[in-house]
Amino acid sequence: MMYVLIVLAILLALVGLVGAVVPGIAGTPFSFLALLALSFVDGIDYSTRFLVIMGIIGAVVFTVDYVVPVWGTKKLGGTKAGVRGSTIGLILGLLVTFVFPIGFIAVLLGPFIGAYIGEKSAGTEDHLAWKSALGSFVGFLFGTGIKLVYACVCIYFIVKDLIALI
Repeated sequence: MMYVLIVLAILLALVGLVGAVVPGIAGTPFSFLALLALSFVDGIDYSTRFLVIMGIIGAVVFTVDYVVPVWGTKKLGGTKAGVRGSTIGLILGLLVTFVFPIGFIAVLLGPFIGAYIGEKSAGTEDHLAWKSALGSFVGFLFGTGIKLVYACVCIYFIVKDLIALI
């Protein structure tokens, strides 16, 4: 059973890491579940306090990831049309990434272009549409960054404790 939990923790941590950069995969909960799975392995003793703190941090990161892009778009003058366009651009960017080998570029540019098109379709002036698109892009990068940091911290603890177990 111990080996099953270790393999499960490693797989969950990898999904968490991928989910930190790929939209549509909730990476933060997977990263936390990896820690939780590993906590049941004999010889690895995560305190309840540690797990609660990591769970709270994970919940905050998960929530902030959804709030920051919208906040960034609105903070720089975006409207609901810009937010919707950003979301549609994100989804299309993800789909393009799966179809064409242009990698992460489509996922990065999708929300930016989508916010711009959304604002322009609502009749927003050009310079305001660009500001809204920039807010969406910065918010997306910030959300991705905090998810990546959380996933890497979880992986650090997993690797450290697995090495100590050997």
